Amino acid sequence: MGSVGPGCGRRVISETIVTTLGADGRPHMAPIGTRRRDGLYLIAPFRPSRTLDNLLLSRQAVINYTDDVRVFAGFHTGRRDWPTVPAAVVQGVRLAGALAHVEVEVAHWEDDEVRPRVYCRELAHATHAAFRGFNRAQAAVIEAGILVSRLRRLPAEKVAREMDYLRIAVEKTAGPREREAWQWLEARIAGRPREET
Repeated sequence: MGSVGPGCGRRVISETIVTTLGADGRPHMAPIGTRRRDGLYLIAPFRPSRTLDNLLLSRQAVINYTDDVRVFAGFHTGRRDWPTVPAAVVQGVRLAGALAHVEVEVAHWEDDEVRPRVYCRELAHATHAAFRGFNRAQAAVIEAGILVSRLRRLPAEKVAREMDYLRIAVEKTAGPREREAWQWLEARIAGRPREET
């Protein structure tokens, strides 16, 4: 298999869950948009970022592809205890429910005060189940999760306006998992905290 997951093009950003290991050996996961560039995987979290700290310490990570949007919403709402299994090659874990995953190591990185860029080479990959595409509600939940991750940088009016628009897709096409994830995000926005990646 030449490429894993949706959006393997140069400019396409794939919404993924990146798992890393901390200095204490504990796994950390975060929703991060990743992309391919010049044969490498680019991970570029905003500072402050535990993912960035872990990547630069262990120099390894797992990029997980999942269609369970509760995992994306869960990160932003304090629900981070998702089942994992050991990775095949790198020190770390992957999501047990991942449709596919890629195990990577840091090739090089470019420092930046706001958003460093970490370029990773693939060490192993596997596909575990078919990706059947996102419905509109799943896409809306992912977009709402991105809004939550930027609450301190976005005006409340913009967040409210975007959520009103996204809510249309949730009301029309959501299943139970999408509704649950949406409720988590709405509750988080009401309190306006922001989590680091």
